[in-house]
Amino acid sequence: MLTLPNILTLSRIVAIPLLAFLLWWPGWEAGYLMAFALYAAMGITDYFDGYLARSSGAVSKLGIFLDPIADKIMVAAVILVLAAQGVLRGPYVGDAHVIAGLIILVREIAVSGLREFLGGLQVSVPVSRLAKWKTTFQLLALGSLILGQGLPNWNVMIGTVDANVPHTVGLVTLWAAAVMTVITGWDYLRVGLKHMD
Repeated sequence: MLTLPNILTLSRIVAIPLLAFLLWWPGWEAGYLMAFALYAAMGITDYFDGYLARSSGAVSKLGIFLDPIADKIMVAAVILVLAAQGVLRGPYVGDAHVIAGLIILVREIAVSGLREFLGGLQVSVPVSRLAKWKTTFQLLALGSLILGQGLPNWNVMIGTVDANVPHTVGLVTLWAAAVMTVITGWDYLRVGLKHMD
């Protein structure tokens, strides 16, 4: 149970309350920079726990169970806190960027339910390449949004808008992740519908 990959996965879950705490204070630039460092470390452990489990033959049922849960809790916590603190806001559309975060959250919950349903039927749904890209864009988006709050003066002029570079990158990639989320979510739903009476 307490293999190194599982310890890395558990460390991500344990770190989530600290990450949420650091994100809770808008305007606290040092806090957001610490949150970015912690978020990056959590992303690195996400890569290494799977890599180590496969390369050392230490893949366990606990790890298979915990790894996606750790990812989903981390993503949900970051999206919810950033939305609550008004970080998912940008030029032209204001708070409408929250919709991209909501799309991602709804998909994660729906796909988890579908996976549980299909698991009971002994049906496995492999992770597609697009789903992996979705995860990459999602992690990049949230990391950029956090970094933008830590570096509020890293701005460029885009037309008439004085835009924060990491924040703008974060909003664009969040919407890209939301689009990929809808596509991959529909793929999962089509598989699920085939097995429903």
